[in-house]
Amino acid sequence: MVEAKVNNLEEIIKIVEEKKIPLHKISEITGSENLATVVRRLIVERRLGVKLPAIASTILDFDELVGKNIENPIGAVQIPLGIAGPLLVKGDYAQGEFYIPLATTEGALVASVNRGCKAVTESGGVKVKIIYDGMTRAPCLWTPSVYDAVNLVKWVLSNIETLRRLVKEVTRHGELIGVDPYLVGNIVWLRFTFTTGDAMGMNMVTIATDRLLKYIEEHYPGEVKTLALSGNMCVDKKPAVINLLKGRGKTVIAEAVVKRSICLEVLKASPEEIDLVNRVKNLLGSARAGSISFNAHFANIIAAIFIATGQDVAQVVESSLGYTWTEVRGEDLYISVTLPSLEVGTVGGGTRLPTQREALRILGVEGGGNPPGVNAKKFAEIVAAAVLAGELSLLAALAAGHLAKAHIRLGRGGLSVKPSR
Repeated sequence: MVEAKVNNLEEIIKIVEEKKIPLHKISEITGSENLATVVRRLIVERRLGVKLPAIASTILDFDELVGKNIENPIGAVQIPLGIAGPLLVKGDYAQGEFYIPLATTEGALVASVNRGCKAVTESGGVKVKIIYDGMTRAPCLWTPSVYDAVNLVKWVLSNIETLRRLVKEVTRHGELIGVDPYLVGNIVWLRFTFTTGDAMGMNMVTIATDRLLKYIEEHYPGEVKTLALSGNMCVDKKPAVINLLKGRGKTVIAEAVVKRSICLEVLKASPEEIDLVNRVKNLLGSARAGSISFNAHFANIIAAIFIATGQDVAQVVESSLGYTWTEVRGEDLYISVTLPSLEVGTVGGGTRLPTQREALRILGVEGGGNPPGVNAKKFAEIVAAAVLAGELSLLAALAAGHLAKAHIRLGRGGLSVKPSR
Protein backbone atom coordinates (compact mmCIF):
# COMPACT_ATOMS: atom_id res chain seq x y z
CA MET A 1 0.00 0.00 0.00
CA VAL A 2 1.20 3.51 -0.83
CA GLU A 3 2.21 5.43 2.30
CA ALA A 4 2.63 9.17 2.68
CA LYS A 5 4.37 11.54 5.02
CA VAL A 6 2.40 12.47 8.13
CA ASN A 7 2.23 16.15 7.22
CA ASN A 8 0.76 15.30 3.80
CA LEU A 9 -1.84 13.09 5.41
CA GLU A 10 -2.69 15.81 7.90
CA GLU A 11 -3.17 18.30 5.10
CA ILE A 12 -5.50 15.94 3.25
CA ILE A 13 -7.46 15.17 6.39
CA LYS A 14 -7.82 18.88 7.09
CA ILE A 15 -9.15 19.51 3.58
CA VAL A 16 -11.64 16.66 3.94
CA GLU A 17 -12.81 17.87 7.33
CA GLU A 18 -13.09 21.55 6.40
CA LYS A 19 -14.83 21.04 3.07
CA LYS A 20 -16.94 18.21 4.49
CA ILE A 21 -15.97 15.93 1.62
CA PRO A 22 -17.74 12.55 1.86
CA LEU A 23 -15.57 9.50 2.44
CA HIS A 24 -16.20 8.06 -1.01
CA LYS A 25 -14.76 11.16 -2.73
CA ILE A 26 -11.44 11.30 -0.87
CA SER A 27 -9.63 9.67 -3.79
CA GLU A 28 -10.49 12.73 -5.90
CA ILE A 29 -8.15 14.68 -3.64
CA THR A 30 -5.44 12.05 -3.17
CA GLY A 31 -5.40 10.81 -6.75
CA SER A 32 -4.79 7.35 -5.35
CA GLU A 33 -7.18 4.78 -3.89
CA ASN A 34 -4.36 3.41 -1.73
CA LEU A 35 -3.68 6.80 -0.16
CA ALA A 36 -7.41 7.45 0.12
CA THR A 37 -7.69 4.19 2.09
CA VAL A 38 -5.10 5.42 4.60
CA VAL A 39 -6.82 8.81 4.96
CA ARG A 40 -10.26 7.25 5.30
CA ARG A 41 -9.05 4.89 8.01
CA LEU A 42 -7.33 7.67 9.96
CA ILE A 43 -10.51 9.75 9.85
CA VAL A 44 -12.55 6.81 11.14
CA GLU A 45 -10.01 6.15 13.91
CA ARG A 46 -10.11 9.75 15.08
CA ARG A 47 -13.86 10.17 14.91
CA LEU A 48 -14.49 6.94 16.80
CA GLY A 49 -11.50 7.10 19.14
CA VAL A 50 -10.19 3.67 18.12
CA LYS A 51 -6.99 2.23 16.65
CA LEU A 52 -7.11 -0.17 13.69
CA PRO A 53 -3.56 -1.43 13.11
CA ALA A 54 -4.62 -4.96 12.11
CA ILE A 55 -7.14 -3.68 9.57
CA ALA A 56 -4.39 -1.41 8.22
CA SER A 57 -2.08 -4.37 7.59
CA THR A 58 -2.79 -5.70 4.10
CA ILE A 59 -1.12 -6.60 0.80
CA LEU A 60 -4.11 -5.48 -1.24
CA ASP A 61 -3.69 -2.84 -3.93
CA PHE A 62 -6.83 -0.72 -3.76
CA ASP A 63 -5.95 1.10 -6.96
CA GLU A 64 -6.71 -2.24 -8.61
CA LEU A 65 -9.72 -3.20 -6.52
CA VAL A 66 -11.86 -0.07 -6.11
CA GLY A 67 -14.52 -0.06 -8.77
CA LYS A 68 -14.30 -3.83 -9.12
CA ASN A 69 -14.41 -5.39 -5.67
CA ILE A 70 -14.86 -2.70 -3.00
CA GLU A 71 -15.91 0.87 -2.25
CA ASN A 72 -14.80 3.13 0.62
CA PRO A 73 -11.98 0.77 1.70
CA ILE A 74 -10.20 1.30 5.03
CA GLY A 75 -8.06 -1.86 4.95
CA ALA A 76 -8.76 -5.56 5.06
CA VAL A 77 -9.70 -8.39 7.41
CA GLN A 78 -7.90 -11.71 7.70
CA ILE A 79 -9.39 -15.17 8.24
CA PRO A 80 -7.32 -18.23 9.15
CA LEU A 81 -6.76 -20.57 6.21
CA GLY A 82 -6.39 -24.29 6.77
CA ILE A 83 -5.79 -27.18 4.40
CA ALA A 84 -7.49 -30.58 4.26
CA GLY A 85 -6.43 -33.56 2.23
CA PRO A 86 -5.23 -35.14 0.13
CA LEU A 87 -8.66 -35.94 -1.28
CA LEU A 88 -8.85 -38.38 -4.19
CA VAL A 89 -11.40 -37.12 -6.74
CA LYS A 90 -12.57 -39.08 -9.78
CA GLY A 91 -14.58 -36.65 -11.89
CA ASP A 92 -14.87 -35.82 -15.55
CA TYR A 93 -12.72 -32.70 -15.00
CA ALA A 94 -11.06 -33.18 -11.59
CA GLN A 95 -8.92 -36.29 -11.50
CA GLY A 96 -6.32 -37.03 -8.85
CA GLU A 97 -5.51 -35.98 -5.32
CA PHE A 98 -6.30 -32.44 -4.17
CA TYR A 99 -5.64 -30.35 -1.08
CA ILE A 100 -8.68 -28.29 -0.03
CA PRO A 101 -8.15 -24.70 1.22
CA LEU A 102 -10.66 -23.81 3.94
CA ALA A 103 -10.94 -20.28 5.36
CA THR A 104 -12.81 -20.43 8.65
CA THR A 105 -12.88 -19.35 12.28
CA GLU A 106 -14.68 -22.49 13.43
CA GLY A 107 -12.42 -24.80 15.36
CA ALA A 108 -12.67 -28.51 14.42
CA LEU A 109 -14.00 -27.86 10.89
CA VAL A 110 -10.72 -28.35 9.03
CA ALA A 111 -9.83 -31.35 11.16
CA SER A 112 -13.22 -32.91 10.47
CA VAL A 113 -13.01 -32.40 6.70
CA ASN A 114 -9.45 -33.71 6.79
CA ARG A 115 -10.62 -36.89 8.51
CA GLY A 116 -13.34 -37.33 5.90
CA CYS A 117 -10.77 -36.87 3.13
CA LYS A 118 -8.65 -39.61 4.63
CA ALA A 119 -11.57 -42.01 4.94
CA VAL A 120 -12.84 -41.66 1.37
CA THR A 121 -9.37 -41.51 -0.19
CA GLU A 122 -8.29 -44.72 1.53
CA SER A 123 -11.55 -46.29 0.32
CA GLY A 124 -10.86 -45.48 -3.32
CA GLY A 125 -11.87 -41.84 -3.68
CA VAL A 126 -14.95 -39.80 -4.57
CA LYS A 127 -16.72 -40.11 -7.92
CA VAL A 128 -18.31 -36.87 -9.16
CA LYS A 129 -20.70 -35.91 -11.95
CA ILE A 130 -22.02 -32.52 -13.09
CA ILE A 131 -25.52 -33.16 -14.44
CA TYR A 132 -26.58 -29.55 -15.17
CA ASP A 133 -24.85 -26.23 -15.82
CA GLY A 134 -26.72 -22.95 -16.22
CA MET A 135 -26.83 -19.55 -14.52
CA THR A 136 -30.20 -17.77 -14.38
CA ARG A 137 -31.58 -14.26 -14.26
CA ALA A 138 -35.35 -13.76 -14.11
CA PRO A 139 -36.74 -10.27 -14.77
CA CYS A 140 -40.40 -9.49 -14.12
CA LEU A 141 -42.48 -7.59 -16.67
CA TRP A 142 -45.86 -5.86 -16.59
CA THR A 143 -48.52 -6.39 -19.22
CA PRO A 144 -52.09 -5.01 -19.22
CA SER A 145 -53.85 -8.37 -18.82
CA VAL A 146 -53.41 -12.12 -18.63
CA TYR A 147 -54.16 -12.29 -22.38
CA ASP A 148 -51.28 -9.90 -23.05
CA ALA A 149 -49.07 -11.89 -20.66
CA VAL A 150 -49.72 -15.09 -22.62
CA ASN A 151 -49.08 -13.31 -25.92
CA LEU A 152 -45.79 -11.90 -24.60
CA VAL A 153 -44.60 -15.37 -23.61
CA LYS A 154 -45.52 -16.77 -27.03
CA TRP A 155 -43.66 -13.93 -28.75
CA VAL A 156 -40.53 -14.39 -26.61
CA LEU A 157 -40.42 -18.13 -27.23
CA SER A 158 -40.90 -17.64 -30.97
CA ASN A 159 -37.98 -15.18 -31.06
CA ILE A 160 -35.55 -17.26 -29.00
CA GLU A 161 -32.94 -17.49 -31.80
CA THR A 162 -32.87 -13.71 -32.14
CA LEU A 163 -32.40 -13.39 -28.37
CA ARG A 164 -29.52 -15.87 -28.53
CA ARG A 165 -27.77 -13.76 -31.15
CA LEU A 166 -28.22 -10.63 -29.03
CA VAL A 167 -26.51 -12.33 -26.07
CA LYS A 168 -23.45 -13.04 -28.21
CA GLU A 169 -23.18 -9.30 -28.88
CA VAL A 170 -22.54 -8.52 -25.20
CA THR A 171 -20.48 -11.53 -24.05
CA ARG A 172 -17.91 -13.84 -25.61
CA HIS A 173 -18.36 -16.72 -23.19
CA GLY A 174 -22.05 -16.49 -22.31
CA GLU A 175 -24.78 -18.26 -24.25
CA LEU A 176 -28.56 -18.22 -23.82
CA ILE A 177 -29.68 -21.84 -23.53
CA GLY A 178 -33.31 -21.42 -22.52
CA VAL A 179 -36.11 -19.38 -21.00
CA ASP A 180 -38.84 -20.56 -18.63
CA PRO A 181 -41.90 -18.27 -18.30
CA TYR A 182 -43.97 -17.90 -15.13
CA LEU A 183 -47.20 -15.93 -14.82
CA VAL A 184 -49.14 -14.45 -11.93
CA GLY A 185 -52.13 -12.56 -13.27
CA ASN A 186 -50.83 -9.98 -15.72
CA ILE A 187 -47.22 -10.17 -14.45
CA VAL A 188 -44.65 -12.25 -16.36
CA TRP A 189 -41.33 -13.63 -15.15
CA LEU A 190 -38.87 -14.78 -17.81
CA ARG A 191 -36.30 -17.08 -16.19
CA PHE A 192 -33.40 -16.87 -18.66
CA THR A 193 -30.70 -19.55 -18.38
CA PHE A 194 -27.15 -19.05 -19.67
CA THR A 195 -23.84 -20.86 -19.82
CA THR A 196 -21.06 -18.63 -18.45
CA GLY A 197 -17.71 -20.32 -19.14
CA ASP A 198 -15.33 -20.17 -16.18
CA ALA A 199 -17.13 -17.25 -14.54
CA MET A 200 -19.78 -17.76 -11.89
CA GLY A 201 -21.57 -15.42 -14.23
CA MET A 202 -23.99 -13.18 -12.34
CA ASN A 203 -22.61 -9.97 -13.85
CA MET A 204 -22.51 -11.60 -17.28
CA VAL A 205 -26.12 -12.77 -17.23
CA THR A 206 -27.34 -9.51 -15.72
CA ILE A 207 -25.80 -7.50 -18.57
CA ALA A 208 -27.11 -9.99 -21.14
CA THR A 209 -30.61 -9.95 -19.66
CA ASP A 210 -30.66 -6.16 -19.69
CA ARG A 211 -29.88 -6.28 -23.41
CA LEU A 212 -32.70 -8.77 -24.00
CA LEU A 213 -35.21 -6.64 -22.10
CA LYS A 214 -34.38 -3.58 -24.17
CA TYR A 215 -34.99 -5.59 -27.34
CA ILE A 216 -38.28 -6.97 -26.01
CA GLU A 217 -39.57 -3.53 -25.03
CA GLU A 218 -38.57 -2.09 -28.42
CA HIS A 219 -39.84 -4.89 -30.67
CA TYR A 220 -42.71 -6.67 -28.92
CA PRO A 221 -45.91 -5.62 -30.75
CA GLY A 222 -47.86 -4.96 -27.59
CA GLU A 223 -47.72 -3.13 -24.28
CA VAL A 224 -44.98 -4.32 -21.92
CA LYS A 225 -42.83 -2.73 -19.23
CA THR A 226 -39.91 -4.10 -17.27
CA LEU A 227 -40.59 -3.83 -13.54
CA ALA A 228 -37.30 -5.24 -12.27
CA LEU A 229 -34.24 -6.75 -13.92
CA SER A 230 -34.28 -9.36 -11.16
CA GLY A 231 -37.71 -10.53 -10.09
CA ASN A 232 -36.71 -13.11 -7.44
CA MET A 233 -37.42 -16.09 -9.67
CA CYS A 234 -33.70 -16.47 -10.45
CA VAL A 235 -33.27 -17.18 -7.41
CA ASP A 236 -30.08 -15.45 -6.21
CA LYS A 237 -28.90 -15.45 -2.59
CA LYS A 238 -32.16 -16.75 -1.17
CA PRO A 239 -33.31 -20.31 -0.40
CA ALA A 240 -35.86 -21.47 -2.98
CA VAL A 241 -37.41 -24.73 -4.11
CA ILE A 242 -37.07 -23.76 -7.79
CA ASN A 243 -33.27 -23.93 -7.48
CA LEU A 244 -33.54 -27.37 -5.90
CA LEU A 245 -35.77 -28.62 -8.71
CA LYS A 246 -34.39 -26.89 -11.80
CA GLY A 247 -30.84 -26.10 -10.68
CA ARG A 248 -28.83 -22.90 -10.76
CA GLY A 249 -25.12 -22.73 -11.41
CA LYS A 250 -23.99 -26.34 -11.44
CA THR A 251 -25.90 -29.38 -10.22
CA VAL A 252 -23.26 -31.76 -8.90
CA ILE A 253 -23.46 -35.22 -7.37
CA ALA A 254 -20.57 -36.83 -5.51
CA GLU A 255 -20.53 -40.40 -4.20
CA ALA A 256 -18.21 -42.81 -2.43
CA VAL A 257 -18.23 -46.29 -0.96
CA VAL A 258 -16.41 -46.29 2.37
CA LYS A 259 -15.03 -49.62 3.49
CA ARG A 260 -16.23 -51.01 6.80
CA SER A 261 -12.68 -51.24 8.14
CA ILE A 262 -12.10 -47.56 7.30
CA CYS A 263 -15.38 -46.57 8.96
CA LEU A 264 -14.34 -48.34 12.14
CA GLU A 265 -10.66 -47.35 12.19
CA VAL A 266 -10.76 -43.79 10.85
CA LEU A 267 -14.33 -42.63 11.55
CA LYS A 268 -14.85 -44.64 14.76
CA ALA A 269 -18.38 -45.65 13.76
CA SER A 270 -19.90 -48.52 11.82
CA PRO A 271 -21.65 -48.13 8.45
CA GLU A 272 -24.95 -49.04 10.13
CA GLU A 273 -24.54 -46.33 12.78
CA ILE A 274 -23.64 -43.66 10.23
CA ASP A 275 -26.52 -44.64 7.96
CA LEU A 276 -29.01 -44.50 10.84
CA VAL A 277 -27.85 -41.04 11.93
CA ASN A 278 -28.19 -39.76 8.38
CA ARG A 279 -31.72 -41.10 8.00
CA VAL A 280 -32.92 -39.85 11.37
CA LYS A 281 -31.09 -36.50 11.37
CA ASN A 282 -30.83 -35.42 7.75
CA LEU A 283 -34.02 -36.98 6.42
CA LEU A 284 -36.54 -37.36 9.24
CA GLY A 285 -35.31 -34.46 11.35
CA SER A 286 -35.15 -32.08 8.38
CA ALA A 287 -38.63 -33.13 7.26
CA ARG A 288 -40.08 -32.67 10.75
CA ALA A 289 -38.53 -29.18 10.91
CA GLY A 290 -39.99 -28.21 7.54
CA SER A 291 -36.58 -27.74 5.93
CA ILE A 292 -36.17 -27.62 2.15
CA SER A 293 -32.61 -28.91 2.45
CA PHE A 294 -31.67 -32.30 3.88
CA ASN A 295 -28.03 -32.34 4.97
CA ALA A 296 -25.87 -31.97 8.08
CA HIS A 297 -23.56 -29.05 7.26
CA PHE A 298 -22.94 -28.45 3.57
CA ALA A 299 -22.75 -24.72 4.32
CA ASN A 300 -19.74 -25.18 6.59
CA ILE A 301 -17.53 -26.58 3.86
CA ILE A 302 -18.90 -24.45 1.04
CA ALA A 303 -18.57 -21.19 3.01
CA ALA A 304 -14.96 -22.01 3.94
CA ILE A 305 -14.04 -22.81 0.33
CA PHE A 306 -15.93 -19.76 -0.99
CA ILE A 307 -14.08 -17.39 1.34
CA ALA A 308 -10.73 -18.98 0.53
CA THR A 309 -11.20 -18.82 -3.24
CA GLY A 310 -12.98 -15.49 -3.73
CA GLN A 311 -16.47 -16.72 -4.51
CA ASP A 312 -19.59 -14.63 -3.84
CA VAL A 313 -20.06 -15.60 -0.19
CA ALA A 314 -23.75 -14.62 -0.12
CA GLN A 315 -24.38 -17.40 -2.63
CA VAL A 316 -23.61 -19.93 0.08
CA VAL A 317 -27.37 -19.64 0.72
CA GLU A 318 -28.41 -21.54 -2.41
CA SER A 319 -25.11 -23.32 -3.02
CA SER A 320 -25.40 -25.20 0.28
CA LEU A 321 -28.92 -26.48 -0.36
CA GLY A 322 -28.89 -30.21 -1.03
CA TYR A 323 -29.28 -33.79 0.04
CA THR A 324 -27.21 -36.47 1.73
CA TRP A 325 -28.05 -40.10 1.01
CA THR A 326 -26.56 -43.22 2.59
CA GLU A 327 -26.97 -46.98 2.22
CA VAL A 328 -25.35 -49.98 3.84
CA ARG A 329 -24.03 -52.07 0.96
CA GLY A 330 -22.92 -55.44 2.16
CA GLU A 331 -20.33 -54.60 4.80
CA ASP A 332 -19.60 -51.09 3.52
CA LEU A 333 -21.20 -47.61 3.52
CA TYR A 334 -22.41 -45.86 0.38
CA ILE A 335 -22.75 -42.08 0.70
CA SER A 336 -23.69 -39.40 -1.81
CA VAL A 337 -24.22 -35.65 -1.68
CA THR A 338 -26.32 -33.80 -4.25
CA LEU A 339 -25.78 -30.06 -4.73
CA PRO A 340 -28.50 -28.73 -7.07
CA SER A 341 -27.35 -25.11 -7.10
CA LEU A 342 -23.58 -24.83 -6.70
CA GLU A 343 -22.49 -21.41 -8.00
CA VAL A 344 -18.74 -21.16 -8.51
CA GLY A 345 -16.26 -19.57 -10.89
CA THR A 346 -12.51 -19.27 -11.39
CA VAL A 347 -12.48 -15.85 -13.07
CA GLY A 348 -14.09 -12.53 -12.13
CA GLY A 349 -15.26 -11.18 -8.80
CA GLY A 350 -13.15 -12.04 -5.78
CA THR A 351 -11.09 -14.61 -7.68
CA ARG A 352 -8.82 -11.75 -8.81
CA LEU A 353 -7.65 -11.05 -5.21
CA PRO A 354 -4.06 -12.22 -4.60
CA THR A 355 -4.62 -14.67 -1.74
CA GLN A 356 -7.74 -16.05 -3.38
CA ARG A 357 -5.86 -16.62 -6.63
CA GLU A 358 -3.28 -18.60 -4.69
CA ALA A 359 -6.01 -20.74 -3.09
CA LEU A 360 -7.38 -21.49 -6.57
CA ARG A 361 -3.81 -22.29 -7.61
CA ILE A 362 -3.65 -24.92 -4.85
CA LEU A 363 -6.60 -26.62 -6.54
CA GLY A 364 -5.14 -26.22 -10.02
CA VAL A 365 -8.06 -24.09 -11.26
CA GLU A 366 -6.71 -20.53 -11.25
CA GLY A 367 -8.04 -18.35 -14.07
CA GLY A 368 -9.75 -19.40 -17.27
CA GLY A 369 -9.61 -22.91 -18.64
CA ASN A 370 -8.86 -24.20 -22.12
CA PRO A 371 -11.48 -24.58 -23.44
CA PRO A 372 -13.44 -22.01 -21.41
CA GLY A 373 -15.54 -23.59 -18.69
CA VAL A 374 -13.36 -26.57 -17.80
CA ASN A 375 -11.73 -24.89 -14.79
CA ALA A 376 -15.06 -23.94 -13.23
CA LYS A 377 -16.37 -27.46 -13.75
CA LYS A 378 -13.22 -28.97 -12.27
CA PHE A 379 -13.59 -26.63 -9.31
CA ALA A 380 -17.26 -27.60 -8.84
CA GLU A 381 -16.34 -31.28 -8.77
CA ILE A 382 -13.66 -30.69 -6.13
CA VAL A 383 -16.08 -28.66 -3.99
CA ALA A 384 -18.69 -31.42 -4.13
CA ALA A 385 -16.11 -34.05 -3.18
CA ALA A 386 -14.98 -31.91 -0.22
CA VAL A 387 -18.58 -31.48 0.90
CA LEU A 388 -18.99 -35.26 0.89
CA ALA A 389 -15.85 -35.66 3.00
CA GLY A 390 -17.06 -33.10 5.53
CA GLU A 391 -20.56 -34.54 5.65
CA LEU A 392 -19.28 -38.06 6.21
CA SER A 393 -17.01 -37.00 9.03
CA LEU A 394 -19.74 -35.10 10.90
CA LEU A 395 -22.24 -37.94 10.59
CA ALA A 396 -19.62 -40.32 11.97
CA ALA A 397 -18.82 -37.96 14.84
CA LEU A 398 -22.50 -37.82 15.75
CA ALA A 399 -22.83 -41.60 15.48
CA ALA A 400 -19.81 -42.11 17.73
CA GLY A 401 -20.84 -39.40 20.19
CA HIS A 402 -17.64 -37.42 19.52
CA LEU A 403 -19.05 -34.08 18.29
CA ALA A 404 -18.94 -32.21 21.61
CA LYS A 405 -15.53 -33.66 22.49
CA ALA A 406 -14.07 -32.45 19.18
CA HIS A 407 -15.36 -28.92 19.70
CA ILE A 408 -14.08 -28.84 23.26
CA ARG A 409 -10.64 -29.99 22.12
CA LEU A 410 -10.34 -27.97 18.89
CA GLY A 411 -12.88 -25.18 19.20
CA ARG A 412 -12.23 -23.94 22.73
CA GLY A 413 -8.47 -23.85 22.98
CA GLY A 414 -8.18 -27.31 24.46
CA LEU A 415 -10.37 -26.54 27.46
CA SER A 416 -11.78 -29.49 29.29
CA VAL A 417 -15.24 -29.76 30.78
CA LYS A 418 -15.32 -30.62 34.44
CA PRO A 419 -17.85 -33.28 35.42
CA SER A 420 -20.82 -32.02 37.41
CA ARG A 421 -21.18 -33.10 40.98
